Amino acid sequence: MEDRLRELWDFADLDGTEARFRALLNNVETDDERAEVLTQLARVEGLRENFAAGHALVDEAETLIAPDSTGRVRVLLERGRLHRSGGDAEAAQPLFVAAFILAKTRGDLSLAVDAAHMASLVDDPEKWTKQGLELVEANPELSRWLGPLHNNLGWYYYENERFDEALEAFEKTPEAYAESGKAKTLHALGRKEEAAEAARRALELLPHDSHEEWVREMEAIAAG
Repeated sequence: MEDRLRELWDFADLDGTEARFRALLNNVETDDERAEVLTQLARVEGLRENFAAGHALVDEAETLIAPDSTGRVRVLLERGRLHRSGGDAEAAQPLFVAAFILAKTRGDLSLAVDAAHMASLVDDPEKWTKQGLELVEANPELSRWLGPLHNNLGWYYYENERFDEALEAFEKTPEAYAESGKAKTLHALGRKEEAAEAARRALELLPHDSHEEWVREMEAIAAG
């Protein structure tokens, strides 16, 4: 149910991640397993913004998979991610939806939540985030997804000026990155002291090389 390849990922070290997946590529036993690993190498290339290389790896994976396999789920998911990162959300959306449906049908529930999370970034954030949350709430072993999903929902509500709902979502997000959402939402609600406190926490907890505009915004809220 959990994504068995997740433990090989370190998003702060793409070279190390690539090395681990290339080593695994030499030890797979089936075509579908090989396809799964190729899709993860494609994701590495997408994060490097080497989209052509990423698509080529997904193309190779696509020749190896069965139509209703986990490999197929990953092909749909990573092709969608490449399209979205490359600026084509319209092409990405049906791929994420197809990945969600197949993963849920197969019982690949971590991948189903991942697909719902990605679909929420390109189409109907409220609908797709809630689809992901329903799966997580029914399967507590997937609880690592609660933070990202509630964070996405919080920003959707914030951008639509649904500030009470935004604050409720951010407060369900344990990760440090939610503090900036809390700060902005509390500020919009006129709760200046609480907003300042959240902004100070955000500045303390998040990386020092964060986006300059974000830092200025948090500093302004923290100053009251």
